[in-house]
Amino acid sequence: MSGNVQLLTDTLAAAKAEGRSALIAYLPAGFPTVDGGIEAVRAVFDGGADIVEVGLPHSDPVLDGPVIQTADDIALRGGVKIADVMRTVREAYEATGKPVLVMTYWNPIDRYGVERFTAELAEAGGAGCILPDLPVQESALWREHAEKHGLATVFVVAPSSKDERLAEITAAGSGFVYAASLMGVTGTRESVGAQAQDLVRRTRGTGTELPVCVGLGVSNRAQAAEVAGFADGVIVGSAFVKRMLDAPDHASGLAAVRELAGELAKGVRGQA
Repeated sequence: MSGNVQLLTDTLAAAKAEGRSALIAYLPAGFPTVDGGIEAVRAVFDGGADIVEVGLPHSDPVLDGPVIQTADDIALRGGVKIADVMRTVREAYEATGKPVLVMTYWNPIDRYGVERFTAELAEAGGAGCILPDLPVQESALWREHAEKHGLATVFVVAPSSKDERLAEITAAGSGFVYAASLMGVTGTRESVGAQAQDLVRRTRGTGTELPVCVGLGVSNRAQAAEVAGFADGVIVGSAFVKRMLDAPDHASGLAAVRELAGELAKGVRGQA
């Protein structure tokens, strides 16, 4: 079975055709439980997300701030496994028909086996993988198997990335480019700002046709509208996870992430 890279491409193109950015949400698998995590992904899709990234919980998530680290810790203590991540992708995709990616550090894939991971992700209906710590120059094996199985390879660029490096990354990637809006870890910010806009401009300056989507720091409708003014997609993670963590019970958490997705969906349509 082939993965859903084309669905991802078509979804981003459809948002662009509507004159707006795509809303990309992030939630870790297994949080607060495997079943509860699947319900949360479906809730953000119901609220208006176009695409969801399912995080593969990791014991040392170097890119992630305290909110996502807390959720990862809950998932890991609950015994989440790669099979649960694949199940989350499968059930979310089958329920919605929308693109679902996995965001993961490289070590779990390396240990699991690249061929096995890509084959299972494609079989689950996954659209691809975001790999924040896989260097492009060490990615040939992954990209070979991802391409064979119809999966996108999404690399992360940062404000510190030199133009030459941006060109190398955009040439190797597929699906979209994940532009980290500022140096540091994930988390909500007061402003997302000029650094992100400059990074999007420089990434597009490589001549890439890949959409450039901005993450790290967006947490509300106004910020989503700001980023939507210059990016092809707006990525929101910590704000969703925080809603789940702060909720008094699971049903309230689902309602909270659904509501946030609705607010952000208005934001990416320029409704600040």
